[in-house]
Amino acid sequence: MKKLTLLSFVFMSMISCQQNSQPEKIKETKSTLSPDERYGELFEVVQFSGMFEDSKTFADCTPKIPTDEILAIYEKAKEDSNLDIKAFVKEYFITPPAIASTFQSDTSESAAQHIDTLWKVLTRQPDKSTTGTLIPLPNSYVVPGGRFREVYYWDSYFTMLGLQKSERWDLIEDMVDNLSYLIETMGFIPNGNRTYYQGRSQPPFYSLMVNILAEGKGEGTLKKYLPYLQKEYDFWMDGAIDLKANKATHRRVVRLPDGSLLNRYNDDIPKPRPESFREDIELVESLENGGEKQYRDIRAAAESGWDFSSRWFKDGQYMATIHTTDIIPVDLNALMYHMEMTLSEAYAESGNEEESVIFSQKAALRKAAVNRFCWNEKEGFYKDYDFVAKEQTDVPSLAAMYPLFFNMAEKEQADKVAQIIEKDFLHPGGVTSTLNNTGQQWDAPNGWAPLQWITIQGLRNYEQTAIADTIKNRWIDVNIDVYKKTGKMVEKYNVYELGLEGGGGEYPVQDGFGWTNGVLLRLLME
Repeated sequence: MKKLTLLSFVFMSMISCQQNSQPEKIKETKSTLSPDERYGELFEVVQFSGMFEDSKTFADCTPKIPTDEILAIYEKAKEDSNLDIKAFVKEYFITPPAIASTFQSDTSESAAQHIDTLWKVLTRQPDKSTTGTLIPLPNSYVVPGGRFREVYYWDSYFTMLGLQKSERWDLIEDMVDNLSYLIETMGFIPNGNRTYYQGRSQPPFYSLMVNILAEGKGEGTLKKYLPYLQKEYDFWMDGAIDLKANKATHRRVVRLPDGSLLNRYNDDIPKPRPESFREDIELVESLENGGEKQYRDIRAAAESGWDFSSRWFKDGQYMATIHTTDIIPVDLNALMYHMEMTLSEAYAESGNEEESVIFSQKAALRKAAVNRFCWNEKEGFYKDYDFVAKEQTDVPSLAAMYPLFFNMAEKEQADKVAQIIEKDFLHPGGVTSTLNNTGQQWDAPNGWAPLQWITIQGLRNYEQTAIADTIKNRWIDVNIDVYKKTGKMVEKYNVYELGLEGGGGEYPVQDGFGWTNGVLLRLLME
């Protein structure tokens, strides 16, 4: 078994697990492999055949018969020179349907009513037997929608903001328990519950989701989820104890010259992403020195959730200059600060004051390091830090709002950030992710629900209520305007021109849409 393959359980055998059952650790089989490893040459042939517009489609296909039989038939068809790859896939695989492909919106309903209806459409029941790439989950969950047919890590938090207003505590608890189940069985929360997400996670919002659940369940919740919080933290900090001056990085941890420990995004598998297989190969092979470093940088950007953005480009413009693993992101480290603070509270709730103090101290050290390396006093803004170049990056982004969201900034810092948000980032439909228009979906002119929420709440934390309310109202307006015109809630919006869906990126705009629904409903019901 390859060292980089993290799954060590046969997920098909875990499908029958009920909510309170313990995961069983058993031997890995082909069905737990990423589809590029599982199907080998066949996977590559299909992905380069052009039969699917979206590379994710074949990655999500379900085989009708066992893998070994499919591969044997494929090899024989090749030998006989009788291979029609499109007919072959149709014969031996089930193509996934679009989520809610038969759902019809009623735009006479209010946006809030529409979202309430969509919860049912986007909710998946506990997974039953599957021979495809889906990692079965024991409880119900909400998917984003469109091509995103599985649960996604950071999406889930913003979806829960709306579920909280809908008083769906049962579903919130189910989703937190599913993520806890993944931590227990896989050692971390993957990008999504697919076998091809084995090498990477997503922005670590688990501690925020546990805190949302604690609002509904009350005292004892943090103590209940403490083992999972600790294990999630251990994943992100793996190898930190061994770092030294001549060994400054390991997986997701970076040791800076002053001894500070901060985090970066990474991926444990330096290969093309199966869900974007052709695109990744074509990009990396077009580069003069393309190789494993570039594949890892692409995957690390996918782990960030900002896939893709000029934040990760050395020249601030072109994907060919991606260097994600060289960057200490301000938002990731703010999230890690919150995880440390939550662990401190959880240990206090469990009666372990010694560990509580340790994590409080870790959080204090991280807060100081973020302000030391990511705060730009001259510009009055937080920026990502390139630890290889030993300087901040040149791309301002809404990641700067995370220290405000988590109350890590001083009032004077927050006031300066607010001025730049109002002057440079605010547009008729809300705030834009970055100021660069590169054709990437996490750049201008797009606005995304998670970043609107982080920005609004961050500003409110420092009494910048006028700007916060302006962003809130403009975001609500653009959401409702597109809904009334199209009957859709979409994953991103053009905030420069009202009434337009967002654009750019690797795939068409997706509707559904989990985190848009969650944030909009939360703002509408304030």
